[in-house]
Amino acid sequence: MSQHEEIDQATQTEIEAAVYRKMIEHLRKYPQVQNIDLMNLAYFCRNCLSKWYRSAANERGIDLDYDDAREIVYGMTYREYKERYSKEATSDQLTAFEESKLKATD
Repeated sequence: MSQHEEIDQATQTEIEAAVYRKMIEHLRKYPQVQNIDLMNLAYFCRNCLSKWYRSAANERGIDLDYDDAREIVYGMTYREYKERYSKEATSDQLTAFEESKLKATD
């Protein structure tokens, strides 16, 4: 039996939550990394994480709107993030984005 098979469900959930928090911390530390680049490389971005967060909250009976979920993920309002860090996408980024949208997960 491998070590990961010995991890109980509660501990696994705690580990996954810690990994999620670290990922969010990392994305907040590097806000200059553009969402379009994340989408083009990994097929998900901060907005996807926000949608997944909202969906998970809603599944648990918590009424969380998309803007509130984005503020949780971004660590600031989306408007503030866009004003401070968002850059105009290049034509190459937009072309790659159209292709990556087909691969993106829900």
